[in-house]
Amino acid sequence: MRSELKGLGAWTVALPGALVLGITAQLPAELIIALALLVLFTVIILFMTAVKIIQPYEQGLVIVLGKFRRVLNPGFNLVPPLISQVVKLDLRTQVLDVPRQEVITKDNSPTNVDAIIYIKVVDPAKSYFEVTNYRMATIALAQTTLRSTIGDMELDEILYNRERINLRLRDVLDTATDAWGVRVEAVEIREVDPVGPVKSAMEEQTAAERQRRAAILRADGEKRSAILVAEGDKRARILQAEGVRQAKIVEAEGERLATILEWQGEAQKLRILSMGASALDTKSIAVLSMDTLKKVGEGQATKIIFPFEISRMVEGIAGYLGVTKELPEREIAGFKDLEKMLGKADDVLGPIPRREDLTKMLKAAEEEVSVAGTTTHKQAEAVLKREEKEEPKS
Repeated sequence: MRSELKGLGAWTVALPGALVLGITAQLPAELIIALALLVLFTVIILFMTAVKIIQPYEQGLVIVLGKFRRVLNPGFNLVPPLISQVVKLDLRTQVLDVPRQEVITKDNSPTNVDAIIYIKVVDPAKSYFEVTNYRMATIALAQTTLRSTIGDMELDEILYNRERINLRLRDVLDTATDAWGVRVEAVEIREVDPVGPVKSAMEEQTAAERQRRAAILRADGEKRSAILVAEGDKRARILQAEGVRQAKIVEAEGERLATILEWQGEAQKLRILSMGASALDTKSIAVLSMDTLKKVGEGQATKIIFPFEISRMVEGIAGYLGVTKELPEREIAGFKDLEKMLGKADDVLGPIPRREDLTKMLKAAEEEVSVAGTTTHKQAEAVLKREEKEEPKS
């Protein structure tokens, strides 16, 4: 190639030189200048046709006299002038739109489908010489492949498995276009649109399915609500019963302590009365009896019942007043005499509880009630937790 260019250049340089030397003496100066300009213009034209600039995203194919010579890389390139043809091919990724077409699916559902193909020329020579128009050939192949792929699948499968369809189309197209020097980088199904009656049926099916789900969710919500209400009612009753039980326990314990304290006070009163009355003689008893009769007489009751014969008591009192003939004599009983007859007061009546003892007893009772309440509350919580664990099983 370089030898041809050198020979061509030498010929183009020698021809003007010979013409100039042979004709210079015979032709006028104006004609010589015109010829020189013509030769210069011819050289410029030849240089322009020999220089080819290839862009960074392109490659060129050099065809000389109907024969493929070489591939031109991006940048400045020289080719034989006038007899060379340079075909530039774009190596960037190209986007091809597959026209919308109606396809019959496996379940006989007419569907309109279109797609987008991303291709790239990897072998410029094959893409130009092996196929007339690789873009149109790729689109036509994509249409037939898409029709055959969609025809082997049902409509629901097409709607839910687009990724699988894309991968299958890419593999088929890439294998077929490899002989053309074209690589299929990706295929994307852009739209799957069933025809009118099929779409209406799908919309009705979708509406029915959503109504079914709504009914299921509504029923499930009502069920959960009823369960929660029943569970809350059960817990409320358990806590209420526990509260009533604890209240009854506290009330009973309070009544028990009140009764104990009341009868202890009564025993204390009786003890004091018995110890104070041990030194009284019959005269003192008579005076107290008269005072009691006086208080009874001051009352407004019309009927009074005495648990003893009142005439004997009056007769005894009259003897101390000097009305009777003989005065009854009675020795005054001392404290030691009572202890000899009955025993010691502490042994007979028991120890007298002090205020500190009563306070300790009350605190002990309160602690017992608190412990009983805490234990019962823990038992109730344990029952509730066990029921909560058993709920999922039911």
